[in-house]
Amino acid sequence: MISGFQVSEGSKMKPKEKDVLDYLPHSVQVFLNEAGEITRFAIRFFKQVLGPPYEFKETARQSFDIGYRSLPLIGITAFIIGLVLTLQSRPTLAEFGAESWLPSMVGISIIREIGPVVFALICAGKIGSSIGAELGSMKVTEQIDAMEVSGTNPFKYIVVTRIISTTLTIPILIVIGDAIALYGSYLAVNIRASVSFTLFFKQVFESLQFSDAIPALIKTFFFGFAIGLVGCYKGYNSKKGTEGVGRSANSAVVVSSLMVFLLDLIAVQITQFFGFL
Repeated sequence: MISGFQVSEGSKMKPKEKDVLDYLPHSVQVFLNEAGEITRFAIRFFKQVLGPPYEFKETARQSFDIGYRSLPLIGITAFIIGLVLTLQSRPTLAEFGAESWLPSMVGISIIREIGPVVFALICAGKIGSSIGAELGSMKVTEQIDAMEVSGTNPFKYIVVTRIISTTLTIPILIVIGDAIALYGSYLAVNIRASVSFTLFFKQVFESLQFSDAIPALIKTFFFGFAIGLVGCYKGYNSKKGTEGVGRSANSAVVVSSLMVFLLDLIAVQITQFFGFL
């Protein structure tokens, strides 16, 4: 075979037959290749996470760092979301004389959809970029290669621990964010009315059902896994020196944010199919 040609009998040069993927646009080929590489990276994670050694100490440290550093941003954003959503919803409900439904409406909106998606996007920007940049700098400075030479499994120590940490920590951050957002909504309700703390949250929880909270909680674990997986994949495969570190951090945010929307779409379809809603 010579530069895309096949040599057949009689020394005749024939063009190489194109694969099916060759007829697709270049952007589609890049997307499919990226999806395949991320899938292979995820399979490698599941293979390594079940076997020893188990890096419990490093996993706990990563979980603390991720949660502690992200909590202030999640808290401020959640408070503002609860406050603004309540203030913006009040005039519309007041036109129909349904201001008493405000706690129920805001509670369902935040817990079912707004809270998990918005806070997951914030985590994708904060945590995904941080993991991508950190692993990318380790890759270009050959720290990962040094770990392999010293006999340490870098994938186990660096990647597995971080993916587990994001999978377990991000749902906790989202639950805390939901609580802070509801408190912000409570304060917003009391700007023009006088509603007790007990009455407000009684109305919120009376309107909620397990079919609202359980699917919303389950999908946060998938959000956390996707954010950690994409951030680690981008950083672990970073190239082109320091320029590649910036690209890894940027692409980690973009791809993980897109995966959050896709996972949310899939979760909504599944809950509707099985009758949760």
